[in-house]
Amino acid sequence: MYMPLTGIEPGTFQKHMIFTLGFVILQYPLAAGGLEAGVPSFLQHYCKLCYAVLKIEACGQPGAGWDGDPDNYVAYYRRATAFLAMGKSKAALPDLTRVIELKMDFTAARLQRGHLLLKQGKLDEAEDDFKKVLKSNPSENEEKEAQSQLIKSDEMQRLRSQALDAFENSDYIGAITSLDKILEVCVWDADLRELRAECFIKEGEPRKAISDLKAASKLKNDNTEAFYKISTLYYQLGDHELSLSEVRECLKLDQDHKRCFAHYKQVKKLNKLIESAEELIRDGRYTDATSKYESVMKTEPSISEYTIRSKERICHCFSKDEKPVEAIRCVLRFYRWNPTMLNNMKQVSFLFLIRVMFSDSIQDYETAQEHNENDQQIREGLEKAQRLLKQSQKRDYYKILGVKRNAKKQEIIKAYRKLAMQWHPDNFQNEEEKKKAEKKFIDIAAAKEVLSDPEMRKKFDDGEDPLDAESQQGGGGNPFHRSWNSWQGFREDSSGDTFFNFYE
Repeated sequence: MYMPLTGIEPGTFQKHMIFTLGFVILQYPLAAGGLEAGVPSFLQHYCKLCYAVLKIEACGQPGAGWDGDPDNYVAYYRRATAFLAMGKSKAALPDLTRVIELKMDFTAARLQRGHLLLKQGKLDEAEDDFKKVLKSNPSENEEKEAQSQLIKSDEMQRLRSQALDAFENSDYIGAITSLDKILEVCVWDADLRELRAECFIKEGEPRKAISDLKAASKLKNDNTEAFYKISTLYYQLGDHELSLSEVRECLKLDQDHKRCFAHYKQVKKLNKLIESAEELIRDGRYTDATSKYESVMKTEPSISEYTIRSKERICHCFSKDEKPVEAIRCVLRFYRWNPTMLNNMKQVSFLFLIRVMFSDSIQDYETAQEHNENDQQIREGLEKAQRLLKQSQKRDYYKILGVKRNAKKQEIIKAYRKLAMQWHPDNFQNEEEKKKAEKKFIDIAAAKEVLSDPEMRKKFDDGEDPLDAESQQGGGGNPFHRSWNSWQGFREDSSGDTFFNFYE
């Protein structure tokens, strides 16, 4: 059971304990660049606790200090140092300003504020603080610190003038060089980050511009312009989802923002079309997906990223829908002229594989490999194409049964039964025709055996014939040379599907 200490009013004891334990924190403000330069974790925890208590004390009394005394500069300074230790520099600035208003010669507070103003890029205000420190009988360490920061501020002024002149003269590289140096010191200057972002845009580096604009959107309150620019840059890069996310942030700040709202409607429409198209592809509705991607190109004809992506997806739909002629025509029309487009070369090669044009596929993979020597996917594709070329010179089980390469097992069984009935040797009386039928029937049975077994089919699709002795490197006799009698009376395959037994 808690027993309050006699003679100490509730709340006062806690305050005394907090500031007794935290006394050492006040030694940190000027050491190694201030509180932000590495306060131990237990002291950071103390600061959070201190801030919580002070916040409660000030609740309902805006601007009030410790114990409700609005003129207690020590309380404001303690809270400012707590804010700094917590990384809340923006919140610390008003308290430091209040400390200086109450005690003009408080050099520690003025130095701290000068540091913050310098980081914000408020160079004139920062210089004013450092000069006043030098005029207020500072300690030796404070004097050195103020002089050092004045020199740094002067350098930043010079670099900023250079950056602005370079930008005005369209020397964007020169401006970026100067701004890089400034922003190493003035890390919280939103205006300079926006200026560098504009330079990056002019130099064709939108992703770097986005990085600066994102920082600026956090540094400056209600920065709708930054969100709008980020959204448009993502949109131009073809990233419609991120563009939609950023323009929504703009509208959260100002729902009547005309440019953001107009852009939002465009991005939302495009995003909906693309999502719908991809869902249709997942459902195997490739014709409908093609139509959706054609609508994407009509909705946004001016940005090539969406046209390129739409064409690639349309070609993908043709290839998945087993329409190789249309797919090859689609790909070659827009991309074949540029062999460095890696995804395109993979797509072209895949389409040629479908048409069993393995020699052309190999040539395409070799071309792609010249530009991308370390690409494992190209290397594997080339090896597969070479295996399939060798395989194509022997037998194609898919062609034998007359089914597509993506045919389901039921389609394979159905095709086999139809062909087995058609080519059963008993249906032929002429000796020459019977021999031809026997050979055909053997091929049909072999095709069914391979394609109805998942493991054997996978080997065949990878360019290895599971029934070929040469392919299996000496693994038994060649089933292609089995006699007609070896297939007679065959009742059931490994999957449980029944062959017709025509001799019962």
